[in-house]
Order: sequence, then C-alpha cells, then structure tokens
Amino acid sequence: MRLDPAASVLPDDDARTLQGISGCEQVDLLLPDMNGLLRGKRITRDALEKVYRDGVCLPMSLIATDITGNTVEETGLGYDIGDEDRVCRPVAGSLRTVPWSPRPAAQLLLSMEDAQGGMFEANPREVLKRVLARYAARGLKPVVAVELEFYLFDQRLDDSGRPRTSINPATGRRNISTQVYYMEDLNDYRGFTDAVAAACRAQRIPADTAVAEYAPGQFEINLKHRDDALLACDDAIYLKRAIKAVAQQQGLQASFMAKPFAEQAGSGLHIHASVLDRDGRNIFASSPDAPADALRHAIGGLQRSDQDCLLLFAPHANSYRRFVLNAFVPLNDVWGYNNRTVAMRIPHSDETNTRIEHRIAGADANVYLVAAAVLAGMLHGIENGFDPGPPIVGNAYEQTENRTPFWRDAIRDFMASDFISQQFGEPFRHIYGQQKLKEMHSFYTQVTDLEYAWYLRAV
Repeated sequence: MRLDPAASVLPDDDARTLQGISGCEQVDLLLPDMNGLLRGKRITRDALEKVYRDGVCLPMSLIATDITGNTVEETGLGYDIGDEDRVCRPVAGSLRTVPWSPRPAAQLLLSMEDAQGGMFEANPREVLKRVLARYAARGLKPVVAVELEFYLFDQRLDDSGRPRTSINPATGRRNISTQVYYMEDLNDYRGFTDAVAAACRAQRIPADTAVAEYAPGQFEINLKHRDDALLACDDAIYLKRAIKAVAQQQGLQASFMAKPFAEQAGSGLHIHASVLDRDGRNIFASSPDAPADALRHAIGGLQRSDQDCLLLFAPHANSYRRFVLNAFVPLNDVWGYNNRTVAMRIPHSDETNTRIEHRIAGADANVYLVAAAVLAGMLHGIENGFDPGPPIVGNAYEQTENRTPFWRDAIRDFMASDFISQQFGEPFRHIYGQQKLKEMHSFYTQVTDLEYAWYLRAV
C-alpha cells in the first residue's frame, strides 16, 4: 500500500498510523507538563509535515505552569527569560488516532528542546529517559506496568460546587455504595467500559483489565507491562485522555483526583516494575522463601528515597488527604508478599514474573515522574546493596509506625534533597520545587467554608 507523499518525513510507524485515519483533518499536539496536564496546539493535517521537519514553538514556561495554568515566575522560565519559546519535537511513534473526535483526527506527543537544541532536562519525559539510560549503561532494562484508579461523577456539580456520584445507567439511581470487584457494577457501566476498550484498541493502548473499586463510581483500568518504560507511561497519558473524553461523551466526568470524598477511598497510581538483564532474565525472579538479592536491594533503595520523592508521588494539596488509616494506602515504607497494607508489595505470581508493586502514588501524579522516582530508587538500592529488612506478614498498619505526611514537609524535603538533584538534575529540582511551593502558597491564601463554620461566630 502506497503512503501519502506528504507523510514522507514521518517515521514509518507514524506514517502508517496517519494513513489509517481516513480523511484526517486535524492533529492535537500534546506536551505533558510537570503536573501531567496536556498542553499544546491543534493544527490542520496539512501542517503536520512541517511539525515533523521543523518542530513547533511553545513557551518554555508551559512545562512548569501551576495547576491553574499560570506561569510560576519563581522557576525562572517566565519574565526572566522574556517568556521565550522553545522548539518542541514530535515523539517518534506516538501518533495515534482520536476515536472520540467528531471529525477524523490524530494526536501526537511532543518533547521540548533547550536553548542549545538538546532536550530540555526538566521535561518530565526526559527525566524518565535519563533514568532509563543509567539502567541501559548497566545492561539492565526495566519492565513497567501502570494501574490507574479514577471516579466517574455526574457532570453537574451540587449546589455547593462539590462533585456528585454518577447516576447508574442500569438502575437510573444515583450511586451511593459499591462492592469491590463486583461484576454487576461493571455490567451497569458496560457502555462506558466498552467505549474505553474500543478507544484503547484504536490507539494501540494495551489495557487489559477493568474492575470496580472501593467507592461508588470508582473504577480501575490496568495496562499491560512493557519492557519500554517510556511507552508504558505514554500509554497511561493516552489512557487518561481517553477515559476523560469517553466519560464526557456519556454525560459523565472522569476524575483522577486523589481524594474527592473524605469518607470514600482515594485513587492511586500503582507502578509494577521488574528488571531484565542482558539475557532477558528477570533479576528479581525468586520465591518468597528465598527472595533474590536484587529484589531486596531494589526495595531497600525505594525505602531510602521515598521521602525525598514523596512530592512526586503526592504533588497536590488534595494528595495528602488520601493517606488515612485502613484505606489500603501506605502509611509506611515496608514491604511484603501479596500484602496490600505495605508500600512495596510483591504480588502473587510465578517466580519468573516476580515484581514490585509500588503503591504510594496517587492517580493525580505525573506518571513519567512517578515511574522515574520508582526506577531511580530501585537502581539506587541495587547499586548500593541496601537491606530492606524482613517482609511484613499480616497487617502492616498494626506492626509499623503509621506516618501522616504533609504537603509542606514534602516540598521542603524535595527541595533539600541531594538524591533528587543527583538523580534528576538540579534544574528539575529547582523548577518543580518552585512550582509546588507557589501552588502551596496560593492554596493557603484561600479562606475555606470550614473556617467560616468553625470560627466566624465562635471567635
């Protein structure tokens, strides 16, 4: 089959994808920022060849805009440099269809260059790429899978501006309860899950499992493992966009907020990771009776780095509301086999598929940065032979000191961390830290309804 001559500058995979989108009219150019939000431009199909040849210019400050979309001047990427543009290049192989678009359309991931024409080192995807390069230098390759939890809400907020659980499409009643892994909940939302599955097939997103989770309208969709962590995270970026778009089309709102309801379960982002050697063998492969040294050392590295990396796992004010007792959210840094009360769980599997499930991050985190932090911590432990202590058997909440993390402390630890600067670079530590510090200051300037309820008459 002959390719469109206009697509001659496209990599082969992207050229074939474009050819399969009959009558493609527009392309969304997507640059994931430090919060994981997708920023960019929408171009016509005719402009795509130029983007592959010359790149496209976007303000450098976009990488570190705060959660409300404002430039964070303290990063040094705004007025200090005249709000300069930087060239953004297509990520080869990332062109995908947009199956929910009313007109034939495609989407394409971008990566930002620095002033010298190299890749901007504070770009989240580049942060992960540098971690992977250190694995490659040792002849190692991580295998990664991502699990994402989310809520489906009514598109209309209540009178106080708070989210409402969705109307069950099968019963016509508002959801007020759920039963974890209950098949009837999945059946009731078959229209949504089937549409997401169709979008995943159209976009080559390897999603393989959907389950009903612990709260009304809460679901989890799992991605298959990949031996390319960058592609695994690209999949997660596209999956989140597909989930949100399908929900909107069906009169719902999908949210990856970490803790939308104080009394209900939070939503997590779990990273499953193992490591292959030069011969393709899993260096974690072992049994619970005799865990591999590489597995133990990787866990030890995660234990020693998780406090420094907490801001990457829990980036927002709301993220810290998820850390509550008896909610299957880690309040510790311990590990165990087939145990959901620990931070680093070794799921039940055959020996060859032994892996670490890292359970600390919330669904609101940037998947590239979470994966980078997890893999950097693992490699740190492998290189230094850290001992994680014995695995926990039974309820870790009752056997360990339960910690309550706070946003302010996580920002402080991140900005003072030598591990962060050594692993991810000082520019990234500065830019991300200043972004979060600005968000925290802005958040605490607001007067909440609870403050009026508690203090207005009482004091």
